[in-house]
Amino acid sequence: MQLSNKFYLKAKNIKLIIFDVDGVLTDGGLYFSDKGIELKRFNSLDGLGIKLLKQNGIESAIISARSSKNVMYRMKNLDIKHFYQGQDNKIVAFNNLIKKLSLKTEQVAYIGDDIIDLPVMRKIGLPIAVSNAHELVKKNAYFITKKIGGHGAVREVCDLLLQSQNTYNKTMDKYLT
Repeated sequence: MQLSNKFYLKAKNIKLIIFDVDGVLTDGGLYFSDKGIELKRFNSLDGLGIKLLKQNGIESAIISARSSKNVMYRMKNLDIKHFYQGQDNKIVAFNNLIKKLSLKTEQVAYIGDDIIDLPVMRKIGLPIAVSNAHELVKKNAYFITKKIGGHGAVREVCDLLLQSQNTYNKTMDKYLT
């Protein structure tokens, strides 16, 4: 994928990537069983991408407006320690997170899909939208994925971050030998 030098310069300095959940880590659908139990579909490619970021020193976090036990289980499985659920005002969680991690806003990437993500996206160094995001989110994104949310968009970004920080080839070599 051919990206601008500006993208790589921004991505090279990323220390934290924040994900929205519904529509980014999932396909955005809300599935309910007959007993009212909420189910979510997560993509395993995205999950491995997040684990590879962590192995290379990039922290991951989630900030979601909804609360779900499914998300808690998935974050535990991915060893994501920073997750905020039930955040109608995502800026509050964002400010707490960067203070806790002692990061500058330009060291943060965020992947969103809907207008509730815009307040954070407009404050950080690398705002990213999934390809099926709301048009206003796309207009405020520095990068728009080719893949849709819940179907590899997160992995696409993970691979690009690793490439921009010159760790992609070394990381993939472990699986090729």
